Amino acid sequence: MRIGIMSGAPGGAVPPESTVDDFVAFAQRVEELGFDSLWMAQIFGIDAIATLGIAGRETERIELGTAVVPTYPRHPVVMAQAALTANAVAGGRFALGIGLSHKMVIEPMFGYSFDQPARHMRDYLDALNPLLSGEVARPKSHHYKFNAQVSVPGIAAPSVLVAALGERMLKLTGELADGTITWMCGPRTLETHIGATLRNAASAAGRREPRVVAGLPVVLTDRAREARETIAKQLEVYGQLPSYRAMLDREGYDGPADCALVGDESALRDQLAAIRSAGVTDLDAALVPADDGAIDRTLEFLAAERGA
Repeated sequence: MRIGIMSGAPGGAVPPESTVDDFVAFAQRVEELGFDSLWMAQIFGIDAIATLGIAGRETERIELGTAVVPTYPRHPVVMAQAALTANAVAGGRFALGIGLSHKMVIEPMFGYSFDQPARHMRDYLDALNPLLSGEVARPKSHHYKFNAQVSVPGIAAPSVLVAALGERMLKLTGELADGTITWMCGPRTLETHIGATLRNAASAAGRREPRVVAGLPVVLTDRAREARETIAKQLEVYGQLPSYRAMLDREGYDGPADCALVGDESALRDQLAAIRSAGVTDLDAALVPADDGAIDRTLEFLAAERGA
């Protein structure tokens, strides 16, 4: 299981109010520590694709991925141009993570209808995939009708990961994308629902084994109860969003704190082993500042565990 680090999320390592230079410096640090990947959330701050492209110029090895960019506000042509440019700058190390976002964001903030979200994502991928491959896209779907091509010389298409949790979204992700990137999913859900549905769909479509990137809060601490109380407060809103709430309920969790990987070295190794056994290919660790020094302490622990 590859281990990567999340950035750009509220309250965590390099929060969204940070500068581009802060993100680039963190990317360099994460690479020096030997991590496999760095993921960046797209919030209402600096642009994740552009920032990761800049980080690509200042790093050499680490994979740089978005987790995730909402699809509704970005036309597939615009998304393809940005992703291919970032991948070119990063020397082929960029991964495009995309997602629907949530009704409470898409409708009141952006002004788009959130009706038929799975149909939107299918139409989006049908339009985006040929563009990323340098082909002419001529979609004639419910959401997109256009004729366009994007040309960025000398670079292949980046891998595409879709934030998929529901069965319909997982099936179309397995059919049309390279894998999924999740949030708030426990090991049983990751194995029997996320992984199984995704892999069956990919196999039926004749695609290679998909990636399962699991985003989870992680804290190395000797005070697990206090850390979980902090996580419960900091991440409370995620437990109220329908898509995440459904995954927490499926696992039998009361709230976001229950899905977090929390504890001392021994406890964290057991929890890492559980998600590895669930078929997770990549951990996207969201470092939570549960106490002074928690982020640095957890970062160093995970660096030592990478590749285990």
